Amino acid sequence: MLQEDVVLVDPEDREIGIAEKLETHRRGDLHRAFSVLIWDSAGRLLLQRRQIDKYHSGGLWTNSCCGHPRPGERSGDAALRRLGEEMGITCALSPIGTFTYRAELDDGLIEHELVHLFRGIYDGAIAPNPRECDGFSWSTPETIQRQIASVPEAFTAWFRKYVEAGWPISPPVEVA
Repeated sequence: MLQEDVVLVDPEDREIGIAEKLETHRRGDLHRAFSVLIWDSAGRLLLQRRQIDKYHSGGLWTNSCCGHPRPGERSGDAALRRLGEEMGITCALSPIGTFTYRAELDDGLIEHELVHLFRGIYDGAIAPNPRECDGFSWSTPETIQRQIASVPEAFTAWFRKYVEAGWPISPPVEVA
């Protein structure tokens, strides 16, 4: 993994510094992140299975795309960039809010993120980057809820928290 910096923030999302990503996850510092929820026109959510060798949460199912904006990069721009890098797709994204959570992960890492959530509608081909993603599936909200209830350990900590909070449970009404 190449060294990458993240933006440290206070609880109101005001930038308070820049720090190296892995060290930030070791200390559990609050930092800015984004997550993307891509729906198809049939009302199914695009899930990705994180590449097994990721530095944390490898092999787990999660939302369509996620990551951290670079210093000086807007969260919406970062979300579009990573959606292309991870899943090989481009579509319009709409902000749907922010979500703050803290979760202890494997290998002693801690996710403590203020997440900017985005959603979009996409019905085209998916071309996942094999360095980022070991697979994908389109799932209905009901199927996702059943799967998380029966095998929560198959999903990332943050995605389980999103589902518990009701974030991805209804597809957008408008067509992008």
